[in-house]
Amino acid sequence: MRKIVNALAGLVCFACGIGGPPPEQLFNGSDMDGWRHVGRGEFSVEDGALKTSGGMGLLVFDGKEIGDAVLRVVYKPESPDSNAGVFIRVPEAPHDPWFAVHKGYEVQIQDTGDELHRTGSIYSLAPSSEFPPSDDGWNTMEILLDGQTTRIEVNGKVVNEFEGSQDVPERKKWFEPQRGPRPDAGYIGLQNHDENSIVYFREVSVRPLVK
Repeated sequence: MRKIVNALAGLVCFACGIGGPPPEQLFNGSDMDGWRHVGRGEFSVEDGALKTSGGMGLLVFDGKEIGDAVLRVVYKPESPDSNAGVFIRVPEAPHDPWFAVHKGYEVQIQDTGDELHRTGSIYSLAPSSEFPPSDDGWNTMEILLDGQTTRIEVNGKVVNEFEGSQDVPERKKWFEPQRGPRPDAGYIGLQNHDENSIVYFREVSVRPLVK
């Protein structure tokens, strides 16, 4: 298991993008312009936030592939069991949510899972550590994409760092992602998992890295 870097090191690295262009807001707060839903269930916009319903489905951002950037997602689960995810490094714009599962990486959102299946993990591939709670239920997740490095910070703490070439656990279930390399840049999406899981997303933005 790769040792997770401490929070100070993570903050230094995440600051690599400071000084460049401002973050680009991928969700405009009022509708799903630029996004496309595939699979079961749906997303809706409620009080300026995207809301999951049913599933399993995926809301895909069709605007462009994203790489060498910090992806920022501000989200709130209705309960600790609420299940969702942020998909990254999907090699093609998916027309089926399972394509994203098997060909991309899912940064998990679910506070009650084990270390390979809880918030901040790369689902079944790379474990996460615990993160500090928020004051109001809204959590900030920042996902740094830098070549084959993926680093995940939740509420100001680095909880996961993953290199595309590192060893990963053996695949045991059909619904776990296929093992193998992912591209440096790819499409992103937000998952709506099941009828019992409600998660709100009020910000999805991206800030290119400045090196």
